[in-house]
Amino acid sequence: MALRNDIQFSLASPSPATWEVSDGLIAYPNAMARMDAHVEAISKGTEPERIWLLEHPPLYTAGTSAHEEDLVERERFPVFKTGRGGQYTYHGPGQRVAYVMLDLKRRGGDVRAFVAALEQWVIDTLDQFNVKGERREDRVGVWVRRGAREDKIAAIGIRVRHWVTFHGISINVDPDLTHFNGIVPCGIREHGVTSLVDLGLPVTMADLDVALKTTFAPIFG
Repeated sequence: MALRNDIQFSLASPSPATWEVSDGLIAYPNAMARMDAHVEAISKGTEPERIWLLEHPPLYTAGTSAHEEDLVERERFPVFKTGRGGQYTYHGPGQRVAYVMLDLKRRGGDVRAFVAALEQWVIDTLDQFNVKGERREDRVGVWVRRGAREDKIAAIGIRVRHWVTFHGISINVDPDLTHFNGIVPCGIREHGVTSLVDLGLPVTMADLDVALKTTFAPIFG
């Protein structure tokens, strides 16, 4: 694992996180309520850390830095304001969302390094399918080069409460990419959005889940 050169941080924890994979489409308010409750329990030491893999029905979320003008089609899908960092993003079928609930007190207490580690986790996961994901210092998320252009394949947005992380990452497996047209994704107009299937790879959600679990342990323990 290679984090940014200016970050020195041990992310491993002696207690492994539990994993949950949900079938079907999970309503966003229900997911937020469950995540809030679990984060509170982790902070009190009554529940273990958790990685929750799921899909949402089509919706837009507005992070704490969202600009109203970036919501292009206000009536297209429900819009939810959320406490995570970042701007507007899309969630929907065919996109794997991973909510990452980890106790940073056990893992060094460095939020900046945690974000870099999430980026690296996505990059290592994409590498399992021979896709070269790249980070950009001026843009959060993970990007792939497509000739002269760059497309975003994964988004990252987190929040921290009582040193416990929540929200997390989303990776485009095979969503309807036209659904991103209703927003300016993450406030970035000059680049596009792609997915694993859009890149010509017949990857399933189950395939991605295996890769996520394989690449998680070397980074987070």
